[in-house]
Amino acid sequence: MAIQQECAHRIHQLQTKLEKQDVDGALFAYPIDIYYFTGTRQNALLWIPTTGEPLLVVRKSFSRARAESAVADVRPFPPSRELSSLLGTARRVGLTFDVLPIQQLHFFNKVLPQIEFVDISAVNRELRSVKSAWEIEKMEQSAARLCAVFAQIPEFLRPGMRELDLSAEIEYRARKQGCEGYVRMRAFSQELFCGIAISGAAGAQSGFFDGPATGSGLSSAAAHGASTALIARDEPILVDYTGVFEGYIVDMTRMFVFGALRPELQKAFDVSLEIQDYLAENLRPGQDCAELFAGSVALAEAAGLGSHFMGAPGEQAKFVGHGVGLELDELPILAQGFQVPLQLGQTVAIEPKFNFPGKGVIGIENTFAVGPKGGTRLTHLADDLLRI
Repeated sequence: MAIQQECAHRIHQLQTKLEKQDVDGALFAYPIDIYYFTGTRQNALLWIPTTGEPLLVVRKSFSRARAESAVADVRPFPPSRELSSLLGTARRVGLTFDVLPIQQLHFFNKVLPQIEFVDISAVNRELRSVKSAWEIEKMEQSAARLCAVFAQIPEFLRPGMRELDLSAEIEYRARKQGCEGYVRMRAFSQELFCGIAISGAAGAQSGFFDGPATGSGLSSAAAHGASTALIARDEPILVDYTGVFEGYIVDMTRMFVFGALRPELQKAFDVSLEIQDYLAENLRPGQDCAELFAGSVALAEAAGLGSHFMGAPGEQAKFVGHGVGLELDELPILAQGFQVPLQLGQTVAIEPKFNFPGKGVIGIENTFAVGPKGGTRLTHLADDLLRI
């Protein structure tokens, strides 16, 4: 099976990296990492020794894990006192400190006192950032389904409807397409429900989400996304949604308006397309992520829109593109200070956007794969501002 070949290749790549780090093996407790290496998302613990075969021990569901896992050795989760024997002679073991709860680390320290734990978060994330041809095909399929949903929006978008109703219509159609809805994020204190459909002043509301557009949301407890505000004429309508199919996420934004945008907002839209074209052209192996972000900022500033780029003035996000895959916030990041070269096969959502408090959010977003001659676009739907 393809997934078995994929997982075997991933495990081999990890083992090669662990050997270079002088680590005896890696212990994974985070579900999406376990899924990446085994093909099953169950409540489990995965041991990948630097030399030898991996082992998956499962709390629940053992029967499903055994049926789905690309790793051959699947066992019920043992008593805590027996965990040590599973690791053999290992003494230096990698953990993903970026997502491991402190309580879980305390547990490992208690039951595995002979082990020195080291952080392999960067190793794991870099490995996962480069997609195989099989993964990119999965993402192309996700993109096609998401584009099909976006293509239906002019059929049901009406002036006077609430942002919430627009959002619900999009989510209904996405679910009918088979969208799984699990927008997994690695970053602490971030969360997202499928996407956002926002308009006008309500859409320009700042919030906790680390991005250029947050929306007002439905309450202080759900301060992100669509609100009950009515969609008015001549106001920007921004639809930013993920498509999640077979675990793989693509990210896309399109703009709509009843009537026409005011001139400064129309200019911002034109500049967002210019920045997207610049980034897509330079989405090549070896290009420095921080330099691409700086180039995007320079284009925004040259247009006189620098203070609105990637967020409301004073609350701007410091990135213009983010890796996507099994999580929404994978590597690489086209961001200030992220001085890392792009690699062939990485997948990036490029999202140049402008926030005008009291007026609305403007922008575009598409998902690309880093290619030898520039970005290969996965989300094939026209970028045009749709005037309805």
